[in-house]
Amino acid sequence: MSTLVLFVGSVLALSSPAQAAADKTMEITYRCTGGTALTAGDVKATVTVQDSVEPGKTATVKWKFSTLKAAKLLAASTQTSSSGGDLTATGGTPTPLKGTGTGTVPVGGVQAQGDFTPPEMTATLTAPSTAGTMTLVPVSTTTAAALQLKVGTDTADCTYSSVSPTTGISIDVKTGTGGGTDGVVTYDCDLGGSGGGDADYPVDVRIKVGMTAQTNATANADATITWTGTIQSGDSLKAPTGFPTTSPKMFVTVKATGAGAPSTATGEATLGTVTIGSPITLPTSVTVKIKPTTTGTVTLTPGDLAFGTLASSPSIKCLAPTTGLPTFTFTVGSSTGTPTTSPTSTPTNTTSSPKPTKTSTATVTVTPSTKKSKTPKAGADTGGGGEAGPDGRMFILTGTALVGAAAVGGLVMRRRNATRG
Repeated sequence: MSTLVLFVGSVLALSSPAQAAADKTMEITYRCTGGTALTAGDVKATVTVQDSVEPGKTATVKWKFSTLKAAKLLAASTQTSSSGGDLTATGGTPTPLKGTGTGTVPVGGVQAQGDFTPPEMTATLTAPSTAGTMTLVPVSTTTAAALQLKVGTDTADCTYSSVSPTTGISIDVKTGTGGGTDGVVTYDCDLGGSGGGDADYPVDVRIKVGMTAQTNATANADATITWTGTIQSGDSLKAPTGFPTTSPKMFVTVKATGAGAPSTATGEATLGTVTIGSPITLPTSVTVKIKPTTTGTVTLTPGDLAFGTLASSPSIKCLAPTTGLPTFTFTVGSSTGTPTTSPTSTPTNTTSSPKPTKTSTATVTVTPSTKKSKTPKAGADTGGGGEAGPDGRMFILTGTALVGAAAVGGLVMRRRNATRG
């Protein structure tokens, strides 16, 4: 029992820091006053950022707000905006970091005391040129408006109230390795097509991506890439209202460079059972085909994801960031296989001296035939000509017999005619 307690305690002690390090979300509460379109009160902003970034690269920071109550009727064409939400970026630039966002009131307007969601804000954070850790915390000041929300001509000033966790967000600055912990990609997911109005979207989803290529890839032939993805703990991608539950698919885009490979390639896989409002389970793997045209090295990076029945009009579209992506490589060999250069065989005798031509003389002696020639009686001596072909006497004898038979036949016919007369 004591051993079991020690083991469990060790697991908890080791797992807690790792979970904290993976946290990239903090919630800031603002107190809003002023403006006639919105009621005074608190608004919460969930601030998210990818958990790691490469040195010198940029990361996108997002503020997503909770809903507020409208104090009066808002027209559907009313423009809205949000700005501020100042953050201090320790170890990065700029400081402070400000977000901006624009939007419109939903179609149909908002009735008095109805729900209104301020536009989501974004800002870009540049990582330092050396590895380390960045920390994002809100600027706590009550002397100036930390956040401004505008609805038409009305402005609501909001000041910082509190943050959770109080330590802010820690972001690792490190070089990607194409796998391991740096294989985590933060996707910006939203409803595709004409979808909208779902409280679960837009949403950021962290997916640990892996890509494995076949080891014997050759030029001018399809190379098989196996894509794998695991949604990280604490994140989920829920099936929105209207999502297809019959044979839904996941579409994976992979970006490629080098060895004459196409810039993008897409693969698909069928999802399992999908329940509206519940998290979507990713397939165990997705196969993508890429056809390089020359030998060399192909570099792969994760691209966008889509969910639905058609890649061209998905129900959910997840956009990959443009920076801080893991990379994966594979080598393309010659279509004749390896080695790419064939060994040269040298003949053992590269030159030869001309050899004299041997001439053989053969003496052939022809012995005359011993057969005696027959000379026709009273005829000229023609040697062996009498034996050269068919005997002419046979033709004469046959002709004589035919003439005699014809004469006999004629006499018989004449006699019969005389008897009749």
